[in-house]
Amino acid sequence: MILDGQQASSIQAAAQALAQGRLVGLPTETVYGLAANADDDAAVAQIFTAKGRPADHPLIVHVADAAAITRYAQTVPLFAQQLIDAFWPGPLTLILPCLPGVAQASTGGQGSVGLRCPAHPVAQAVLRACQQMQPPVWGVSAPSANKFGRISPTTAAHVAAEFGDDLLVLDGGACAVGIESTIVDCTRGVPVLLRPGAVTRDAIEHVCGQRPLSKEELAAHTPRASGTLLAHYAPNAKVRLMTARQLQAAVEVLDSDAPAIAIYHRSPLSTARIGRAGSLHLRTMPASAAEAARYLFGDLRDLDALQVPLIWVEAPPEDSADWEGVRDRLQRAAAAG
Repeated sequence: MILDGQQASSIQAAAQALAQGRLVGLPTETVYGLAANADDDAAVAQIFTAKGRPADHPLIVHVADAAAITRYAQTVPLFAQQLIDAFWPGPLTLILPCLPGVAQASTGGQGSVGLRCPAHPVAQAVLRACQQMQPPVWGVSAPSANKFGRISPTTAAHVAAEFGDDLLVLDGGACAVGIESTIVDCTRGVPVLLRPGAVTRDAIEHVCGQRPLSKEELAAHTPRASGTLLAHYAPNAKVRLMTARQLQAAVEVLDSDAPAIAIYHRSPLSTARIGRAGSLHLRTMPASAAEAARYLFGDLRDLDALQVPLIWVEAPPEDSADWEGVRDRLQRAAAAG
């Protein structure tokens, strides 16, 4: 059931559902989340069941403001506080040492917890309404509202298509960011980038004066985090990443027996010399990294709906921090095939 997220009655209904241990489809600025009371282990268990997600794969706890951190985290390093001051509310998740005995089902059995303060007004309204419940709900665990490993949802309709009419979904419009939050591990004394997103390496360095390490540099010590598996965000079609030159060359050697193919490209693509151009489904990727991120998952869903076996994608620039989040999602989508 999709409710208008602009209505106060919808906000209250969602907060009551969360307080009662039920799941809610919640819009954020990144993607729509499948939300449950973070401190209700039975409710959080429903997320894992609904998504088909491994129980040891941790969830991100969403809070209304920085004051709620004390409900979940033991300490906040100086550089983490600087990132909070700069980017919260917003698309940034911080991994912090967890207080004993809280949000246990969300931590994946680890001593750390991922915390984020979403900027979406509907998410903010729900989180603040949750704090007024008796007893209060101080945080909600909310991974992307899709079956595990599949394309993340960026509209309420995407969520309803995944889980049906029984799930209460708040419609907050299309997500403005479009890919999941940047995740920074703050448990090692230095910032470690676990998942790229709209908050870039350059932005992190500018704020806290430290260039974030990559997770590979501390692979033996970094905690597990949401959305960091090798294969993720995948359509049903097999995704193949290519450079613009490789893509043009691959198109030109297609023969008449090749299957229909969807192509997601950024550079101009010539099909003039191809006799079977009718079986190619072309879509242009936005030229800017921010716009490409915003439309990425929706475009992949549209291309997948064509029921083609293959989606060929022009790889984003390798040397641009702005494109790192989009590149990461596409690499994981391709790995799933």
